[in-house]
Amino acid sequence: MLKTFKIGGIHPGGNKISAGRKIVETPLPRQVVIPLAAYIGAPSVPVVAKGDEVKVGQLVGRANGFVSSNVHSSVSGKVAKIEDALDASGYKRAAIFIDVEGDEWLETIDRSADLVPECTLSPEDIIRKITDAGIVGLGGATFPTHVKLSPPPNKKAEFLIINAAECEPYLTCDHQLMLEHTREILVGATVLMKALKVERAYIGVENNKKDAIALFKSAIQELHLTGVEVVALKMRYPQGGEKQLIDAVVGRRVPSGALPVDVGAVVQNVGTAFAVYEAVQKNKPLIDRIVTITGKSVSNAGNFRVRLGTPLIDVVEQAGGIPDDTGKIVAGGPMMGRAVVSLDIPTAKGSAGVLFLNVRESARKASADCIRCAKCVSVCPMGLNPTLLMSASEYKRWDLAESELITDCIECGSCSYTCPANRPLLDYIRSGKTKVMGIIRARKS
Repeated sequence: MLKTFKIGGIHPGGNKISAGRKIVETPLPRQVVIPLAAYIGAPSVPVVAKGDEVKVGQLVGRANGFVSSNVHSSVSGKVAKIEDALDASGYKRAAIFIDVEGDEWLETIDRSADLVPECTLSPEDIIRKITDAGIVGLGGATFPTHVKLSPPPNKKAEFLIINAAECEPYLTCDHQLMLEHTREILVGATVLMKALKVERAYIGVENNKKDAIALFKSAIQELHLTGVEVVALKMRYPQGGEKQLIDAVVGRRVPSGALPVDVGAVVQNVGTAFAVYEAVQKNKPLIDRIVTITGKSVSNAGNFRVRLGTPLIDVVEQAGGIPDDTGKIVAGGPMMGRAVVSLDIPTAKGSAGVLFLNVRESARKASADCIRCAKCVSVCPMGLNPTLLMSASEYKRWDLAESELITDCIECGSCSYTCPANRPLLDYIRSGKTKVMGIIRARKS
């Protein structure tokens, strides 16, 4: 029986246009722009200067605190400059510009395709290698992985959940990674289990990926893994939300304001598990990722392995270029992604995809008054009242927004998707959530 979460949810069209398209290596660009803050946490501090020669995998930015991440060069070449550069957020942030010269890797990185199934390191050493490698959550949140693996002393993880749902429409980067690197992902999961000191792991996969489910089950037997279980999930958005996935897989609800570890869970994206395998077993820092380029008018939609810092326009050109009927370009998927004004931005650790919506798809319908149908309430996976939260944000009632738990919103967009009055619910709620979180931080400081 397929599992799913209990509250809310919608069923948008999958539009998995690039499903089954094998991962293609993107050619090296002339220059990469390595962001120093393309993740949740404090920006890293440059450890190189203009004119320095660097190799692939070399540390170029050191983490600046516990909730921060190391940054490595994805290419070999010469540091051209260190200055602000536009990123997917629409803001300019500090970045390291590196002119590409050849493709010389650090000698310590194992570039062979040989599987390394056994990890002999201690949990502490595993976490140290993950920290050094700059691994962050690759499902979009980009939260530093070592932080999740280091819960407070009064909290204990009971099990690991690998998020392989990929419920976001259009995106297929995780699915293709599962098909091509099944065993590496499973070894990465066992490494994470060892780091957390847990005996159980669940891999949650939506049932539209039956091929990945079959491969995982076969590889678990082949590798003689114990305590690792594949859980088939109902196709329902946002199945891959951290709290929704925990509810679906083990039936535990994470209370408001609590963390997954409060109910014994630690969730890691399937791409993160693969990155952990490469970091711990192959000594490879996070220098590339799989990116889906897609859209109904994209001539060569597909999944591409991209060196971090590569301009997204270069990857798009490999997928056939920008379609003539493009009305909006979205970094990520249509539900949780964000529109971008330019593709002259670097591929970052959280760059899961680029989606081209045509003029008809991207046109916003005129917003009308709320008709009190409560559809937004019924689909909210967090049990919130989106129409009330929008009103509180619109009229700057921050006290009401906070008391109605606006900070619990996961910004999935289910409310806006289902609203018959076409009200910009998520736009207002996202803005209000940012404001309320700022008020809470100021109150605590």
